[in-house]
Amino acid sequence: MALLELYRRLERAPLRDLPAFVAEALVYNDAPISAGQYRQLLEHDVRRIPDLFFDVKQPVVAGEHVVCRLRFGCTPVEAFQGLEPAGSPVVFTEHVFCRFQGQRIAQVRSLLDVAALQRQLTQGSG
Repeated sequence: MALLELYRRLERAPLRDLPAFVAEALVYNDAPISAGQYRQLLEHDVRRIPDLFFDVKQPVVAGEHVVCRLRFGCTPVEAFQGLEPAGSPVVFTEHVFCRFQGQRIAQVRSLLDVAALQRQLTQGSG
């Protein structure tokens, strides 16, 4: 299966199916973690943002790498990235760099546009 197709399947998969897409041991932003710890990170985000949704934009596949821009549209209900929710929807992006080993993600590097999130949450609260 092509890596981009595999990544797009991950986008729609429930978190319980994460082991089908992620190596048992992976590296997340230069820190070694287990697949279980990665799932906990994602579950924590979903608890803080129940309507969390993202759309894959500008995907690029090169060898064992998938790089893309994720566009999020959601309404945080708990503090996220150290910012208190304002009760209104926000839109922000994340740039994600994934390296696959076989058919599973072995490394993730994530760069979140926290400044855009901060601007919207600050505007929404004042």
